[in-house]
Amino acid sequence: MRTLIIAEAGVNHNGKLEIAKELAYAAREAGADIVKYQTAKLTSLVSRYAEMAQYQKENTGENTSQKEMLSHLLLSYDEFEELYLYCEEIGIKFLSSPFDIESIRFLNNLGMEFWKIPSGEITNYPYLVEMAKTGKDIVLSTGMSSCTEILDCISVLKEHGAGRLTLMQCNTQYPTPYEDVNLNAMKTMRELTGLSVGYSDHTEGIEVPIAAAALGASVIEKHFTLDRNMKGPDHKASLEPGELKAMVSAIRHIEKALGSGEKKISPSEAENVAVARKSIIASRFIKKGEELTENNLTTKRPGDGISPMKWPQILGTRAVRDFEEDEKIEL
Repeated sequence: MRTLIIAEAGVNHNGKLEIAKELAYAAREAGADIVKYQTAKLTSLVSRYAEMAQYQKENTGENTSQKEMLSHLLLSYDEFEELYLYCEEIGIKFLSSPFDIESIRFLNNLGMEFWKIPSGEITNYPYLVEMAKTGKDIVLSTGMSSCTEILDCISVLKEHGAGRLTLMQCNTQYPTPYEDVNLNAMKTMRELTGLSVGYSDHTEGIEVPIAAAALGASVIEKHFTLDRNMKGPDHKASLEPGELKAMVSAIRHIEKALGSGEKKISPSEAENVAVARKSIIASRFIKKGEELTENNLTTKRPGDGISPMKWPQILGTRAVRDFEEDEKIEL
């Protein structure tokens, strides 16, 4: 199974189209399958009373409203159209999470192949219905949600025509403490729903998404930035391009390492069978016709003779010829 790797640029472009393009190029160079952004109309996304999250205050050094913070971080629809074409031009798939119904409609007309629902929208009924009506596949982040809420969301999406669903284990703290990651929740959600599962990561470093791939995540999403020292709410919990490349490479190695599950001798180790295993060997000179016993037999490398697993059958037989010490026994 090939893991779909989403490089989450989010709002790490700081509201600048040129930086958004640089992020797309960096994601492609790192080997990611998709570069993802966030699309919203500020007036539809947040009220003037919404406060910044604590991590946003800490990461930006500001204490203002969400609306004020986001006013500097969003790209216009026209800019997203240009960004979509740029991604197509350089050869990386474009994806953006809509945060309101108007943005769902805009992105649908832009040509979105599938949807990525952010954790905060899992209880947004009108939003879920609008998205499901497109009939497209949906990847759903499940941060901050219970199994009941996840099942309710799935029910709404399926009722209104959504395509194939993939559930993403996620924790929405930036950065996520390791003890709150709960990768085993992927297994729980898979068993509960029968759906494919993945992992959206907000931890520091690359170890956890690699582990998620080893546990069978079909989709991995990870925030990245051009520079963690840039000003903004998500930069500090994001990978830099070199780290993203290392993560992608490691996940590709894990995919190969997981294998088919069939236990057999691999092509690479077949040549070592004779070298590492043993054969039934003469422990001293044995004369033709002599009985083969524990006193004149032993087991030694190489393993290209009679297998020691035949030991009980060999004992008590007669030597078919003279054998020098260390010669492999023949029948």
